[in-house]
Amino acid sequence: MDIKKRVLSFWEAVIEQNDIKLQTYFESNAIINWHNTNESFTPEEYIITNCEYPSKWFGEVERIEIINDLAISVTKLWLSDKSISVHATSFIRFCGEKIVSLDEYWGDDGTAPQWRQDKKIGKSIK
Repeated sequence: MDIKKRVLSFWEAVIEQNDIKLQTYFESNAIINWHNTNESFTPEEYIITNCEYPSKWFGEVERIEIINDLAISVTKLWLSDKSISVHATSFIRFCGEKIVSLDEYWGDDGTAPQWRQDKKIGKSIK
């Protein structure tokens, strides 16, 4: 399976919170870093964190860029009750078919800060 398809399949397993399927994506010694919260996980810890989250996720991959064995993805995710909407930018390094490192940056979706609204600068992307 090519890297792009592998990334899309990985995100499908993340969104489905499918712990069995997620186990197949990682090398046993892979390192997962969430830089925004200064956390580093083993694959097992990452799967627990994702699959035991107290609500159901929905999501869609908006962009994937491939540079050799590195995939960069941007994924929009939201909770089923729509109380949270975020974008995750992920740097996924592969060795063959397996993820050896995953560095993610999570950002909350929302409106522009009031000071920029007051200045009437910028415009909506969509």
